[in-house]
Amino acid sequence: MPKKKSLFREYAEAIALALIFALVIRTFVVQAFRIPSGSMMETLLVGDQILVDKLVYKFREPERGEIIVFVYPKDPSRDFIKRLIGLPGDKLEVRNRVVYINDKPLGESYVFHEDDEFIATYPRDNFGPIAIPAGKYFMMGDNRENSMDSRWWGFLDKDKVIGRAFIIYWSRDISRFMPTGIRWNRFGMLLN
Repeated sequence: MPKKKSLFREYAEAIALALIFALVIRTFVVQAFRIPSGSMMETLLVGDQILVDKLVYKFREPERGEIIVFVYPKDPSRDFIKRLIGLPGDKLEVRNRVVYINDKPLGESYVFHEDDEFIATYPRDNFGPIAIPAGKYFMMGDNRENSMDSRWWGFLDKDKVIGRAFIIYWSRDISRFMPTGIRWNRFGMLLN
């Protein structure tokens, strides 16, 4: 008859297995991220916490309009989140704050303009036209006047993509420190 394990050993093995399982899931399947800036307002707010599907792009290519977390090209120690606007082979241009893909306006119901001032010579309001090379993406924040995106730092390499943001699992207004700062209406909100 096998010797019975001690209670301490049973708990230690269970905890070790749980940690290994959590590490594998975080590394390869799903990872949590916190939104630190307003560059994706009104879709994502400062204090939103999201889950990112790290597996989806192993089976298919990213699609225009998806919200993607990626390694920031100018500082690999930072992760960024933006919306994929331009795909490889596209001709992209921003004219008077309207994005054109292959000379057709891109319908963007998610765009937020926090600044009414229009500056014709500024890249945030007029940009391009440019051709997007193979293996590259053009990323933009939904908050067009307050987003450090491809208009400023260039194309995103395909291999810098971490995954697709798909749900808000927690949200708290970080400007308030009381429990009333929890945004209950954002829990479980699917992202598109």
